[in-house]
Amino acid sequence: MASRLVSAALVAGLAVSIVGCEGRPREVRKSDAPAPKSAPHVAVLDVTSGLPEHEDAGFLGLSAPKRRTFWDFLQAVEGIRTDAHVKGIFVRFGGTTLPAAHAEEAGDVLFELRKKGLPIHCHADGLGNTAMIMAARGCTKITVSPAGDVDTVGLAAQVVYLRKLLVEELKVSVDILQVGKFKGAEEPLTRDGPSDEARASLEGVLADLRTTWRDTIREGRAKEGVADAIEDGPYSPKAAIARGIIDEVGYSDDALRGLEKLVGVERHRARFGGPGVSADDDALGELVEAIAGDGPSAGPVALVRATGSISMGGGGGPFGGRDGITQKELSRELAEIEKNDDIKAVVLRIDSPGGSALASDLLWHDLMRIRAKKPIVVSVGEMAASGGYYLASTANVIFADPMSIVGSIGVVGGKVGIGGALERFGVHAETFPAAKEKPGAAARAAYLSMLSSWDDPTKARVLETMSGIYDLFLARVAEGRKTTPQAIAPHAEGRIFSGREGKRLGLVDELGGLRDAIAKARELAKLPADAHVSVSFGRPTLLDKLEGGGGSEERAAMRALGLDLERLVSRAMPEVVPFATSFLPFVENERVVLATPFAVWIR
Repeated sequence: MASRLVSAALVAGLAVSIVGCEGRPREVRKSDAPAPKSAPHVAVLDVTSGLPEHEDAGFLGLSAPKRRTFWDFLQAVEGIRTDAHVKGIFVRFGGTTLPAAHAEEAGDVLFELRKKGLPIHCHADGLGNTAMIMAARGCTKITVSPAGDVDTVGLAAQVVYLRKLLVEELKVSVDILQVGKFKGAEEPLTRDGPSDEARASLEGVLADLRTTWRDTIREGRAKEGVADAIEDGPYSPKAAIARGIIDEVGYSDDALRGLEKLVGVERHRARFGGPGVSADDDALGELVEAIAGDGPSAGPVALVRATGSISMGGGGGPFGGRDGITQKELSRELAEIEKNDDIKAVVLRIDSPGGSALASDLLWHDLMRIRAKKPIVVSVGEMAASGGYYLASTANVIFADPMSIVGSIGVVGGKVGIGGALERFGVHAETFPAAKEKPGAAARAAYLSMLSSWDDPTKARVLETMSGIYDLFLARVAEGRKTTPQAIAPHAEGRIFSGREGKRLGLVDELGGLRDAIAKARELAKLPADAHVSVSFGRPTLLDKLEGGGGSEERAAMRALGLDLERLVSRAMPEVVPFATSFLPFVENERVVLATPFAVWIR
């Protein structure tokens, strides 16, 4: 069932549906046993747990079971493509939501097999906007559970504006500045509604995404009226059949059995996801690997995954923490890749809304050093925005999905002051400057404090610093893209674009997914088309964590007080975490960030 509640985010509608019923007993049959690898069978792809970029960090920083990432899904489909024993594919969706860019590429790889005549049947307990992209493109038949739902409801944007609550009711001072009139990152805190520039930027992206979404589903389903129908949900399964969105109503086991009967086999084999897929892995080997780390020397193409917000330090202690791109960890990984002569090319998979300006620039420098020695190809997942695009600009070639988000070349700086709010409860803070004879000395010396507001001279000085970083941002992007800052400037000032529009503007080189990026990296490095890809996980090993790669003192103190904001937000709205944490440098005494103004997802 669907439950989607997102603030300050691009969402695909708001639908809450809670229906409970006791499942029927599962019928046990002989053919439920896994098929031998050499026997004709139906290949099962289970995406009920999603298609994440990397494994979740668990206890002691160890990863979850392997073979369940987006890259592993692509590898599984490639294995099916070359396996003559596979007579059909069964995709189990459950009720999962998928990132739009992942859903589109996953649908594309299945569509290639579909064109070769391989039957691909899919089952879902519920289908939302993005799962429908993959299902429409990749499935020859779509079945939904009798008590399920089809939540194809169109795309919409919701932005929550908090000025009245913060400033008028809570007496919180909001000192947020921006460079780039389209940036708009401060608007949810400083305005009661969008500026004309922010509205134009968001509506432009929405229009592009809607076109791609409708076209993809219409081409996949090839049924009259389906493009209009998908914006008119939610539907019951029977109503969705009548509109041509799905084909049948039924249970997962019956749908799988029907495919086996169609292709004349009585066995199926799990090829991705679901229980037991990694049961043949050596548990001791995985533990040793987690402790020692995966050296990026297994193949001539290194796949580096840079996912989440960008920060300087670690995101947690030895017992796990938030995902994200930390300068300390990624720089160490990039240094290993740079000096490893066995690695001939790098594919950088980026899915980031940005974050720390300092960390972004330091990582840019590391990547440009590598580019001087070996080609870098960037593959954009859901987004490479602001600091994420800062990193992407280092590539020889940038690939993005049509539904990816790119750009947001702009700078945000500031702080939120709580001194006024505390005054309401009888708490008063007094600042004593050492240079008391200088006007404004208190405001300047305490400008990092959350207990006071900025005066006008301090705002002017901070804005001057931000303007310098904005100019540096333009220069870095121009250098990476081999053009001039003047050529980049018309597409900057905080504007965000779809991947399709980004290609038209020259911010993206090619429309395509991760497979396309890897193929290009092999080509640029003059490697064979099947050259091995080694996967770097972009996170520290257990030994690294035990050495003390934790987060900042401020964040540690907040956690000690039970104020782990990341965890609180992740439980309430997990999709918002990368966006929200891109602003965490503000609470770590950084006053300038490169963060996208909106958290943009399709769900």
